[in-house]
Amino acid sequence: MDQTIQNLLRDTRFYELLLGFDREIADAAHACQCQKCEAKLHWGSFARKPRGVPERLGPEHLQRFSLCCAKDGCRSRDTPSSLRFLGPKVYLGAMVVLISAMQSGLTPARLKRLQELVGVSRRTVARWRDWWCSVFTDSPFWRAHGAFVPPVTTADLPASLLERFAGEAEQQLILLLRFLAPITTGRGIWRAI
Repeated sequence: MDQTIQNLLRDTRFYELLLGFDREIADAAHACQCQKCEAKLHWGSFARKPRGVPERLGPEHLQRFSLCCAKDGCRSRDTPSSLRFLGPKVYLGAMVVLISAMQSGLTPARLKRLQELVGVSRRTVARWRDWWCSVFTDSPFWRAHGAFVPPVTTADLPASLLERFAGEAEQQLILLLRFLAPITTGRGIWRAI
């Protein structure tokens, strides 16, 4: 496995950075009003149980920021976009992207190292690949935002999409996670599945 990807998957500093981005997004959403009734929003964050999380991360990394309307009778929920969580997927978004991007070069030895590192199975990786190559590419989100120059090779998603973003591996991944952020919410995910 590419040492850069392996290091990135274990880098607690990287996950701290993603947590900071998520806090900024959530704080901006909290400053707004309920979209249905314009009442104040209260925090209603909830715990997630993502798999493969590096051991040294604190419990705050398992928290999915969410808000709910303060008005009785409305109580609608608003879950802001996230760079850490890719919708309902059990693994962290960065892991889904990076491991799926490696799929074409996933040898038995690489798979064994991934299983040791994050506990992902070949079957799970195959499901992710199916999601990228069919569900994601058929989504309204991709039809609206998938026009890259040069074009993305859909058979090589997400690797070919990751390559469209400038910078080193970490910067490319952050930019891709920002691009995907709209589909990480309750409303947004329905646009991508």
